[in-house]
Amino acid sequence: MTDRVPILRIGDVLLVSIQVELEDQMVMDLQDDLSQRIVDTGARGVVIDISGLDVVDSFVGRMLATNAAISRMLGAETIVVGMRPAVAMTLVELGLSLKGVRTALNLERGLKLLRRLAAGPADRA
Repeated sequence: MTDRVPILRIGDVLLVSIQVELEDQMVMDLQDDLSQRIVDTGARGVVIDISGLDVVDSFVGRMLATNAAISRMLGAETIVVGMRPAVAMTLVELGLSLKGVRTALNLERGLKLLRRLAAGPADRA
């Protein structure tokens, strides 16, 4: 049996904290688990904390972009937080722009960004 990445609910936000290097099956399980949890909880936001990752390969990079796209289609905005400089450089070197994926420096800033996005354009001014 493979380990699962925990998905915690905080109000209408799901927090995914990746603290171990991901194996391919864990990545696939996370995609399935996260999409199901969005549907089950009606979550409006997802924060994926990757501060525990030292390296990201192209498969994990694509998973982040795919999860964000799936979440958006299910009505939840995704913010990736905790990206280390080496991980950002690796993603750029791999040619992965993570199109459509919003990022924030840390969890606190990610949650603030989600609140701003949920508030709507009139409240952001």
